[in-house]
Amino acid sequence: MDLVLASNNQGKLAELQALFAPLGVQLIAQGALGVPEAEEPFRTFVENALAKARNAARHTGRPAVADDAGLCVDAFGGLPGVDTAYYATQFGYAKSDANNVRALLEQMQGVTNRRAALVSTLVAVRSPDDPEPLIAVGRAVGEITEAPVGEGGFGFDPVMRIAAFGKTFAELPAEVKNAHSHRGQSAREMLRLIRTNWL
Repeated sequence: MDLVLASNNQGKLAELQALFAPLGVQLIAQGALGVPEAEEPFRTFVENALAKARNAARHTGRPAVADDAGLCVDAFGGLPGVDTAYYATQFGYAKSDANNVRALLEQMQGVTNRRAALVSTLVAVRSPDDPEPLIAVGRAVGEITEAPVGEGGFGFDPVMRIAAFGKTFAELPAEVKNAHSHRGQSAREMLRLIRTNWL
């Protein structure tokens, strides 16, 4: 089965392709099929993921899956949330993972409550108007470090310390990260939903 991934993020594509491998699903990045980026006007991960999945299915005529993910920081009332990808831009930096990390660490200077969660919401649709989208949510809770640690992963992985390991996601081997990450959790649940509902 081929699924269009409603993203052009290569890190996300590689991670999800590895996680979807047990199902024999081949993910195709939407950019390879000429799909334009979807509007993401909503304030929740699930609404934005659904909009992206429907957009990819509409432009390709194929089943599609979308991930809307972000960092929810307790001390910031759950923000940046759905604005995670553009977090750095509100502080005058260009959009990039490195600048997001930099901006976050600057904003958290002097903040004692460093608890945060990485959240991944996956939505899959069989068609643009699928009345029964599959929805899977994963959540990895940890603490924001004082400085980046580790070389692996992407996004906020270098500053997200997971208590069970005493390490950041960026310090963990990919297979360990994928087994415990927010995206790993949501992907496993999505595989279960696809097996149960679509196959």
